[in-house]
Amino acid sequence: MITAHVVGASGYAAAELIRLIDRHPSVALGALESRSNAGVAVGDVFPWLPHLHLAMEETGTALARVREDDVVFIAGGRELAREQAANFLAKGARVIDLSDAFRLAEHAGEAVFGFPERYREQIARARLIANPGCYVTASLLALVPLQPLAGRIAQVIIDAKSGITGAGRTPTTPSLFAEVDGDVRAYGLEGHRHGPEIAQEARAAGIDAPIVFSPHVVPLKRGLLADVYLVPRAPLTREEIVAAYTRFYAASPFVTVFRDARAPHLPALEGTNDAHLAVAERGGVIQVLSALDNLGKGAAGQAVQNMNILLGLPEELGIDARTPAR
Repeated sequence: MITAHVVGASGYAAAELIRLIDRHPSVALGALESRSNAGVAVGDVFPWLPHLHLAMEETGTALARVREDDVVFIAGGRELAREQAANFLAKGARVIDLSDAFRLAEHAGEAVFGFPERYREQIARARLIANPGCYVTASLLALVPLQPLAGRIAQVIIDAKSGITGAGRTPTTPSLFAEVDGDVRAYGLEGHRHGPEIAQEARAAGIDAPIVFSPHVVPLKRGLLADVYLVPRAPLTREEIVAAYTRFYAASPFVTVFRDARAPHLPALEGTNDAHLAVAERGGVIQVLSALDNLGKGAAGQAVQNMNILLGLPEELGIDARTPAR
């Protein structure tokens, strides 16, 4: 049985990690480390996990208890990840970081970008995995398979909407219920910090077209829909796009490509590690709808998927659950 520790264990993504690891047949929960809730029972921090008779622990506990070949999830932000990752690696542990500390090539060091549908082989050999977030994952699911068609794409426009849990659990004025309810709000118009990650991985997949990325927050607890518009410089058809996705995701258990005219339905994805892709064509412009749970495939679910690959376990093990945290 492998032991998995969670550092920065008080946030929404950490709650999903804890829920998934607790149910994982080959991995046991280790230290759950939290600076803000040390000593507090897990069920008091996350009321939807009352059956876990564990308490959050003080900073340094995970490092003191970690053993070679353990897995450490760092879910406390980029500063914590840059401060702590090397210490766990020095002890022989494998580290999966959920922040953006190591995602860009200039900061990556030995980290492997944790997008399993493209980098399975590299992830299997990694010690440090930079787990991409919800906006980046939804966008790349739509873009990466298009490499054979890249020369015919003149412009990419990504119009993405995320549930409020994507803003994290630390209260801020823009994330208050009264501020979010009834509103759809664009932000990051000057350039969102995850835009460069999307561009980096799109370029690595051979897509050189300019990319406009526009994130929005919508009054949902969880879920993310990215409408990815492909403006062609030479004709593109819906059938070509669907065929490219079908080929690329043939061995990807979590990605479903709709062949008909259905649109993704976010509640169908809640609490899962699944992603749904649909394609429409109007006036020569291709619209790809890429949907996922921002805390699942966009955070904790994908982190567990990466862990499974890292440990040589079946990719789906422990993440076929359909019971979401609330």
